[in-house]
Amino acid sequence: MTTYYRDPEVLITSSGVWMNGNEFRLPELIQVWYTKGARSWGVIAWRGALGLAVLLPLLVGALAVTVALLLDMPLGTTVAMVVGGILVGLAVVPVADLILESVDRSYDRGTRTLEIWGRVRGGDVLLMRTDNAQRFGRIYRALQRALEPAVRR
Repeated sequence: MTTYYRDPEVLITSSGVWMNGNEFRLPELIQVWYTKGARSWGVIAWRGALGLAVLLPLLVGALAVTVALLLDMPLGTTVAMVVGGILVGLAVVPVADLILESVDRSYDRGTRTLEIWGRVRGGDVLLMRTDNAQRFGRIYRALQRALEPAVRR
């Protein structure tokens, strides 16, 4: 028996599939497909907010340096504004890695709810629902690999 995918909620082997509390032998699955739910605009807005959180201090720092160089001010004030602008711009560097990591994780999760459906003799059955796009892809590919030999028999 070959195991194609295993986690606490899903098991896909060469003999059967266990998902969502249901267990099916591979020959019982007549057809398998997936559906995508509506796009979550809240997730997209959150990504935009994280992008602004990285860019805003850089823009403020650049604006301070530009204003300091364009205005005719005393040398001490100009130097203070340039140094202050650079420090504000650099303040984002330690936080940027954390913010960008959060953006990466949001892409792993995806912006839609994804479902895997199967057709058995009794009708259509929801095998799995998740919003984690990366996990969904792994499970769906494992299910396809498990079903390939069953189709050739």
